[in-house]
Amino acid sequence: MSVIAVLGAGKIGEALLSGLLHGGHSPDDLLFTERYPARAAELTERYGVHGSTVADAARRADVLVVAVKPQDIDPVLDELAPLLGKESLVVSLCAGLPTALYERRLAEGVPVVRVMPNTPMLVGEAMSAVSAGAHATAEHIAVVKDLLSHVGQVVEVPESQQDAVTALSGSGPAYFFFLVEAMIDAGILLGLPRALAGQLIIQSAVGAAKMLAESDEHPVLLREAVTSPAGTTINAIRELEKHGVRAALLAAIEAAKDRSTELGRAHDPRN
Repeated sequence: MSVIAVLGAGKIGEALLSGLLHGGHSPDDLLFTERYPARAAELTERYGVHGSTVADAARRADVLVVAVKPQDIDPVLDELAPLLGKESLVVSLCAGLPTALYERRLAEGVPVVRVMPNTPMLVGEAMSAVSAGAHATAEHIAVVKDLLSHVGQVVEVPESQQDAVTALSGSGPAYFFFLVEAMIDAGILLGLPRALAGQLIIQSAVGAAKMLAESDEHPVLLREAVTSPAGTTINAIRELEKHGVRAALLAAIEAAKDRSTELGRAHDPRN
């Protein structure tokens, strides 16, 4: 079994470690890096996985999952550059960073796979999109899909679509949380206790998501099934349309895509 190192054990990195352990990987085959000693000790106690340095992880691991913040990537690549060869596989979970960045900074031929996960990885329900870099083969993609299958669903997309994926599903949970927050506030405005409003909306969201996942029907048809003539729902939909909620969502997701593109350009030496 390959040795896997997670470079950056924040929430996403920890969720991946947890998923790999639940998927049958031995703690002895996993490593992680963490800049804060107290956090590293906490993770070791919780999962039995030992902390490491970037250099040690590069020497010992077959697969290196880079899960640091995009702004922290440069020192990590500086450490990895002299230590990695074609036999290593680098998996980037850094939003906005193209595989070309890694390929430019690392040794010639190092395979890189770009991944855009999202935070439902924390509960084993991530939506992750993977893209092969110039030197990554179908076998490399299969390895990454297998890793990510322990924490949710996985799709493969061309790298040219990754900024759009980042905007839609990478940031997507935040849009749902924002909507639920607003709906709970609406319940309070209508006189319901906060706890009850939260219970009503959260379960409605869970049920609606399950219907979307298990039904072959288009979302429009599912919505229309709730929308009776001259009823309460159509009046609510009219207000949403009147206030431009659909247009606001389109603009918001487009803005997120533009920001993802900017993050990649910030590391492009041609700029």
